Amino acid sequence: MVYGGRPSTGCYLCLKRKIRCDEASPECRNCIVYGQPCPGYRPDTIFRDETQKVQRLMKKKKPKSPPARDTSICAAEDKDQKPTLLLTRRIADATWEERSICYFFDQYTSSDDDGELRGPLGFLPALYALCRDIGEAGCSASASLRLAVDATALVTLSNEIQERSLLVKARHLYGMAIQRLRQALTSRAQAVRDETFAAVVLLSIFEDITGERNGLSSSHTVGLEVLMKLRGVNQFGHAQGRDLFNFAYAHTHTEFLVLGDKPRFKTDWISGLLDSSDPIHQLMLIASEVKEVFLESSSLQTSNEPGRVSRILSCIEHAKVVDMELAGWNQNLPEHWLPLIVYSQDHTSFMTYQQLTKAIIWNYYRAVRIVLQKVILGLHQAVASAVGDSGVDAELLQEEPKILGVIQEMITDVCRSIPFGFGYVDALGNAIPAPSEGKLPIRAFQGLSMVWPLWYILSCGLATPEQSHQVRTVLARVGSTLGIKMALILAKEGDAHDLTAVHNEGECTWLRDFTAVGLRQSFP
Repeated sequence: MVYGGRPSTGCYLCLKRKIRCDEASPECRNCIVYGQPCPGYRPDTIFRDETQKVQRLMKKKKPKSPPARDTSICAAEDKDQKPTLLLTRRIADATWEERSICYFFDQYTSSDDDGELRGPLGFLPALYALCRDIGEAGCSASASLRLAVDATALVTLSNEIQERSLLVKARHLYGMAIQRLRQALTSRAQAVRDETFAAVVLLSIFEDITGERNGLSSSHTVGLEVLMKLRGVNQFGHAQGRDLFNFAYAHTHTEFLVLGDKPRFKTDWISGLLDSSDPIHQLMLIASEVKEVFLESSSLQTSNEPGRVSRILSCIEHAKVVDMELAGWNQNLPEHWLPLIVYSQDHTSFMTYQQLTKAIIWNYYRAVRIVLQKVILGLHQAVASAVGDSGVDAELLQEEPKILGVIQEMITDVCRSIPFGFGYVDALGNAIPAPSEGKLPIRAFQGLSMVWPLWYILSCGLATPEQSHQVRTVLARVGSTLGIKMALILAKEGDAHDLTAVHNEGECTWLRDFTAVGLRQSFP
């Protein structure tokens, strides 16, 4: 991290409009007159990517013949038994904490050359710098975000360079972030701030990087649900709020579909705020309907009440309607969203896309459709168990091969998207030279975004042995080369129930503190 000179101190909108800013707080007068929310002011600190510098230093640090004992901390020692890591820090122009921030921002927030964001956290460097400049005397929301970023950055770099001392400090900062988050949640004004919401997002990412979920359950899912509801309409009024909402919405719905857990709050209020003409928002709306079908089917399959069969048949019809909506999403996309089928020299077919983010979204679509098809199959089985095979309508029996065909088509398309989605081929199907040391040529956030669609493929039980092996291999590489330990855990598990068996139904401790101050009572 280096200082790049003092830039103009006006707000971002005044800089864009090329007018003088009065620099008033919290909003400049120009923005008020212009009728737009003031986007805030540029921080003095400018972050630059020092990933290559970190890698060069670590290569110099590594011994040619590592000793037999654990060398993750002490690769070599001087006569005072001080680890090389500490000696390196004395001569470097930045601390390991500063390098970890730069590395984390490069892996989770930076843009491609064409401006495509590698995640929904593009706003984070500027917001973090503002929170850091406030210092320890600042509000709890700012402090919780600063600590959450520092913790997640340190664990990200720790996994990259296999430095356990950074992991120890990361865990300490994680605990401090939780403490400041509790303080922020004692005030409604602090709880609805972007800094508070972003801190919970970062803490959930920390869990995935360390692989320390409770089975498949994140400790922060309930907190994200609560804050989405509490923040309400206002979070859609600016790009930063929308990006945070998109991440939290995808995170919570993924977990509902994985665990079959019930949401704590109704999400009907969201539908009126999303733009159904936007492909991402449209998919989010349909995913909400899939969740409702999923929950309805779960209750029906365990119920023995009178009229159960007719209700199951009604649920099947509802599921078919939702599946038609999913098929419509597929068919009504603009041309630049559509995948391209290309062939290798051995006639193997790939699916490529104009951007990696589109490959991620397409694979979420396929995973959601697999979930829905599995629900329909389960409902068919529930009918058969209730009335006997001889009493099942012939039309239902004829549908099952079609359902299995749709599932296999979705699985196949996900597998065909893997070479492009993980950077092995470009948009035309041309092979991309592999980076050194067997690294995946994508950023960590892209790998994290692909983990759950791949897990759906692995856990549905309908992939071929070859497809399952391909998915396991990719998940293992995401875990080993991008440092996302949750992917390693998923790669080793063959049955989702092995993980969900240890699912903790209780809420995380910081959320219990949140509930204690009464903020949650205002929710339906």
